[in-house]
Amino acid sequence: MTKPCSSIVFGVEGSSTVAISDRARQLQQEGVNVINLGSGDPDFGTPQHIQEAGIESIKSGFTHYVDSKGTPQLRKAIAEKYQREQGLTYDSNKEIIATASGKVALYIALNALVEPGDEVLIFEPAWVSYRPIVQLLSGIPVGVPLKFEDNFTITDNIIEEYVSKKTKAIIVNSPSNPTGRVLTAAELDSIARMAKKYNLWVLTDDIYEKIIYDGRTHTSLAALPDMKERTIVINGMSKAYAMTGWRLGYLVGPEKIVKEMLKVQQHLVTCAASFTNVAGVAALEGGDECINVMVGEYDKRRREITAALNRIPGVQCALPEGAFYFFPKVDYKGMSSFELAQYLLDRAHVAVTPGSAFGTAGEGCIRLTYATSLANLREAVKRIEEALK
Repeated sequence: MTKPCSSIVFGVEGSSTVAISDRARQLQQEGVNVINLGSGDPDFGTPQHIQEAGIESIKSGFTHYVDSKGTPQLRKAIAEKYQREQGLTYDSNKEIIATASGKVALYIALNALVEPGDEVLIFEPAWVSYRPIVQLLSGIPVGVPLKFEDNFTITDNIIEEYVSKKTKAIIVNSPSNPTGRVLTAAELDSIARMAKKYNLWVLTDDIYEKIIYDGRTHTSLAALPDMKERTIVINGMSKAYAMTGWRLGYLVGPEKIVKEMLKVQQHLVTCAASFTNVAGVAALEGGDECINVMVGEYDKRRREITAALNRIPGVQCALPEGAFYFFPKVDYKGMSSFELAQYLLDRAHVAVTPGSAFGTAGEGCIRLTYATSLANLREAVKRIEEALK
């Protein structure tokens, strides 16, 4: 009999969002008319100029290994983006790594930081992969629960309650998946203040930075005073440019830690795909007009559907400030969020993600994506309302 699998991997849960999408696809293949609101995949196509850049690079034979950090052109475009948008100066040769998705960038960053027993603070509700990645690296994820009633606000006191001598880093995500919150200046200041007080690293996941509403602007924690040298920025092309399938992400940070992260990159994936590097340059240098068109459509959806959800008895839904998710609180027959998600899939044929997948602070809520057509969203809300009557 073979020896058992790794106890670390055995103790890690699979991705709830992937599982929900897989179940929805299975039902669709069986002929069930399922509306999938569980996945965070934009319903827009990758903009044409980005497609063409990638296709032409393949046609020209640019299909071999590239520099493990990413092509010089892509790293230069990333450096210019942060100088232009955040006033931050990064050395494109020493402080930037392009890799195969934002998720891989996060894994590489944490791999270079976390030792067995190190604690990593995660503001919850939080994206489903933060906790498992920390666990896979033998770190200890510490959920910092935020309250629905307080609009998931972060304060000094909340951080102080969960930080310890073992705390190594804090993971921050704004705009937030799943809540749609955009951190205020006061919240960013709190995180920066605590990071400096306890000498912590900060990993800021800025993947939704361009999907933001009502005149808000995104400020990276690295741009705050004395934060650049302790902040690692995780970003990628998937959400803003509708490039989920291209698998291109990147990280930006101080040279002293990026050079260690590069070792992980070299042994893990070698490099991001060559043609995606070319497409990434086209995306970053092509302006934001294509993004603005998508965000304008997301904005219409979030306004109409937030109002529609709030008309359903037992449902409370805040207007999302960024990203493309609703995170309503639903009170129905005492069901847990998991039971409710199962019920809506079976009864209404609408796939949603249970709030408990994002940590205990998400219990009582469900996540619905509005990265799908308004027609789909209207029909989904109609079905949900009928199922909850």
